[in-house]
Amino acid sequence: MNILLAYPEYPNTFWSFRHALSFIRKKAAFPPLGLLTVASLLPAEWNVRLVDMNVQTIRDADFKWADMVFVSAMIVQKDSAQEILDRAKMHGKRTVVGGPFFTSCDKKSVRGADHFVLNEAEITLPEFLRDFNCGNPKSEYTSANKPNLNITPLPRWDLINFRHYATMPIQYTRGCPYNCEFCDITILYGRKTRLKETSQFIAEVEALYRAGWRDSVFIVDDNFVGNIVRVKEMLPHLVVWQTTHGYPFSFFTEASVNLAKDPTLLCLLRDAGFTKVFLGIETPRRDGLIACKKGQNVNVNLAEAVRTVHSYGIEVLAGFIVGFDTDDPAVFDDQITFIQTTGIVNAMVGLLSALPKTA
Repeated sequence: MNILLAYPEYPNTFWSFRHALSFIRKKAAFPPLGLLTVASLLPAEWNVRLVDMNVQTIRDADFKWADMVFVSAMIVQKDSAQEILDRAKMHGKRTVVGGPFFTSCDKKSVRGADHFVLNEAEITLPEFLRDFNCGNPKSEYTSANKPNLNITPLPRWDLINFRHYATMPIQYTRGCPYNCEFCDITILYGRKTRLKETSQFIAEVEALYRAGWRDSVFIVDDNFVGNIVRVKEMLPHLVVWQTTHGYPFSFFTEASVNLAKDPTLLCLLRDAGFTKVFLGIETPRRDGLIACKKGQNVNVNLAEAVRTVHSYGIEVLAGFIVGFDTDDPAVFDDQITFIQTTGIVNAMVGLLSALPKTA
């Protein structure tokens, strides 16, 4: 079997860094970690080709080569994903879709998808492969179960060209203990933080090193410190690995603001080579935080939290939202003042959007 893994193009958004990437001669910020992991879940005897449309053009020859086309996408990539499906059906190919967009969307709105393999692939993809081998695959595979991450395989780094990307992504945890009403992470991955074993995570870091990467690594967890106790148990091992290998990686991740309350955690992050962290500030207004159920930010001096993280040599990138029911026209100046006075260099400010299935 020849399998084409097709990753749709991003529109121009904060995370695409489309204009900034040209200054460092890169084509995309990150490769598609989900599809690289899916590739490792496929039968070893199958031939797999990955085409990331953010770094290369998907050709008619790619579709002609393939027996099946797999597509994974986030909501922001939905238009490009549909274009891939349309082209695949023009070539008469069986299509398999999964990932956050297809898990959340109205299935009737998607043209040309033969099989929806949804939720977390460690559970649903083996079920599809079993049925496919028996000759009777279903149109949809879903599961409310949340897999233990110790069954997650190493990504197939051999499928990409490192030179195209600014940063490599790896994952340590899934899920978040908080329940902000605008966020779909708990819907997709649950409120219990699931973690890889320390040895497994270090092995994944080592695999990336052995594959030849030497640069920035994004730990893509939606809240890296969702289980602070376990993270603080892992980080000393990462410090040892970095020291032994001469600090080949600089790490950054996403986290909740409560990391600023833990000096031991901040010291470990610094010593492990973390240089940046993305925090969900959302708004400097307390009434807005209460309204969107961002309780973990309500009784925190957010400006002081940012300054604390900066004091450990870790740059804060932050997300902000305008459009809460409590906002008035003055909120724009409040956001600008907060960003400027705290020294947040990279600020993602967006309009409130109602993501599918969120409160």
